Amino acid sequence: MIATLKGFTQQLVPANGIKINAVTGGSGPPLLLLHGWPETWWEWHHVMPLLAEHFSMVAIDLRGAGFSDCPQGGYDKATMARDAHDVMVALGHERYAVCGHDIGGMVALAQAAIYREAVTHLAVLDVPLPGWTGWEATTARLWHFGFHMNRDLPERLIHGREYDYVSTFMAERFYDHSTFNPADIEIYARAMALPGRTRGGMEWYRTFATDHAAALAYKKRPLEMPVLGLGGDQRFGAQMVPMLKEFAANVSGGSIARCSHYVADERPDDVAAALIAFAKAN
Repeated sequence: MIATLKGFTQQLVPANGIKINAVTGGSGPPLLLLHGWPETWWEWHHVMPLLAEHFSMVAIDLRGAGFSDCPQGGYDKATMARDAHDVMVALGHERYAVCGHDIGGMVALAQAAIYREAVTHLAVLDVPLPGWTGWEATTARLWHFGFHMNRDLPERLIHGREYDYVSTFMAERFYDHSTFNPADIEIYARAMALPGRTRGGMEWYRTFATDHAAALAYKKRPLEMPVLGLGGDQRFGAQMVPMLKEFAANVSGGSIARCSHYVADERPDDVAAALIAFAKAN
């Protein structure tokens, strides 16, 4: 099952020495969307048609996920940020906004810090960020962080059980289960079952010590572009704005009601409206 979205096209874009799967459509100022684990660009399929009237949309599969390459290394968020930046430049977007959810939010933060002249707006959705003062205490309570950081074991246990793992994992992090579509889970599970992709996703977690050290350095020079922090009121919503204020001077946002972690799946109308209002106000 290959996910396709009416009005959008897919292509493999050479970036940072690998190929990244990019889905494009819409018109207006460019906006890059970065997904989280265990999803692919398809995370945004409810949001993208709503945003396409306002933005030139680019949604990518991160290194190690979906139809993007999954090399042996380069899973620190600074390298993944270069992947994403190179895609935007290759597509003709020298300046652009970026929105990331979950681990995509970690990549988006690194991208904004490293490519300050290119990133016009930063939005981060429902994720604890490396470099945050609450990072160690928060991540210690998240069982999957430790599990995924183990070398080789997660790949062995998940192999052949991708649907079981993804469906259970995501169900735990939904508040409104009427928005939980088994067909979407099938798309993510099949993507994870592609050669190397389970390993690719685990590698995102195995670089967290490096990511934390890098993010502490970013804080020495606060971001000046407008920053939006959003999260589910049942997950990280209350933490997003104060967390991002440790990295940036101009932060707005808050919680999305009746929502947990997968904000773009559960509340796409709210996410799209917030991104449109954020871009227009700044």
